[in-house]
Amino acid sequence: MNSTTLLDLPNLQNRLWISESLFDFTNRASQDLVNRTLAEQLNGSLEPCVLNELEGRALDACGSLSSTIFCLMVLYVYPPQGSSACFLFSSRGCDAFTDWIPPITRREFTDKEIASQVVIREILNIPYMQSENPKIAFMFLTPGTLPFEKLWEKFFHGHEGKFTIYVHSSQEKAVHHSPYFIDRDVRSDVVVWGQISMVDAEKRLLANALKDPDNQHFILLSDSCVPLHNFDYVYNYLIDTNISFIDSFADPGPHGNGRYSAHMLPEIDKKYFRKGAQWFTMKRQHALIIMADSLYYSKFRNYCRPGMDGLNCYADEHYMPTFFRMVDPMGIANWSVTHVDWSERKWHPKSYRAKDVSYELLHKITSIDESVHVTSDGRHEVQIRPCLWNGVKRPCYLFARKFLPETLDILMQIFSSYTNI
Repeated sequence: MNSTTLLDLPNLQNRLWISESLFDFTNRASQDLVNRTLAEQLNGSLEPCVLNELEGRALDACGSLSSTIFCLMVLYVYPPQGSSACFLFSSRGCDAFTDWIPPITRREFTDKEIASQVVIREILNIPYMQSENPKIAFMFLTPGTLPFEKLWEKFFHGHEGKFTIYVHSSQEKAVHHSPYFIDRDVRSDVVVWGQISMVDAEKRLLANALKDPDNQHFILLSDSCVPLHNFDYVYNYLIDTNISFIDSFADPGPHGNGRYSAHMLPEIDKKYFRKGAQWFTMKRQHALIIMADSLYYSKFRNYCRPGMDGLNCYADEHYMPTFFRMVDPMGIANWSVTHVDWSERKWHPKSYRAKDVSYELLHKITSIDESVHVTSDGRHEVQIRPCLWNGVKRPCYLFARKFLPETLDILMQIFSSYTNI
């Protein structure tokens, strides 16, 4: 990254936050306008993760917006330096353009926040050291026996040494039918849907997987997850990028910000509260800061649970999306690589039965190259963003759920066909 052309990240973030408030009154700009304008304004000078963040913030902040207003926002976020373009706004140059913006006021951080920020910053600043044998940790969170072990065995076969497996069985000890899964259980505890125990189980899996220094990427999977591609495709997709695929989006409705509790102040402001699917993949640095965090975790443990203050807050849907929005927003993709179908608009996603499964269904899922979020307020705003992998639009999903055990036979039959799509 060229330090002479890029603002320091804290200052960049501040400008982005102000841009959001300035353009709250607008509706979101079309995707084509956002992509084109960012490409023209930034001229390829930003790394992909930074471009992802700028694009996401622009989509959040902009609406049915004239190109003039949008350009003003981009120029404020990323002002031209030493350019005659500054004088379009004032004969005094770049400085005059921001004179009318109110100063940014900052509150005083608590001792715990300062300590947390120091630890997180140190971990994120550790130079990346590529393992001689980088592996992916597949972490299965399941109530008991995994119904798709035979399918996963087919997926893993021939790639020994490039993966590790960890199984957390929360209700009963898993009975394993594949040699890849034998003796891969971690110490488990009871997991209650919607409770902080779900996050605790995720952290327990991460802690065990981090003990292997070769594990460079960590995938959380459920008992109903199936692979959508062959192993090589998944491995290269994750190892060859430097971001984590963590779902995180702003939902102003009752199932998003409506779950926020003011008890989380001062450390967690409502404007940073985010929602997302719990099924993540994350790089090693991000796994380490999850293990190091106690401050933000404690806020969700104490104040995000069903029935508290009349709210139904679910920590597994809000802790990580909010945490990473606060500590490393440019290091996450803002979508999950695990597909779920929420088209039925129920409390739980669609479950696939044997009669639903076909090559055509899986081809359709693997062809999706845009992530979609729908807000839970009265507008039901549909937020659509391209899935950018290292700055290139690619299919979004590596895995899918919820597949019922009865689908195993048909999945085994068509595995070679659909995973080579």
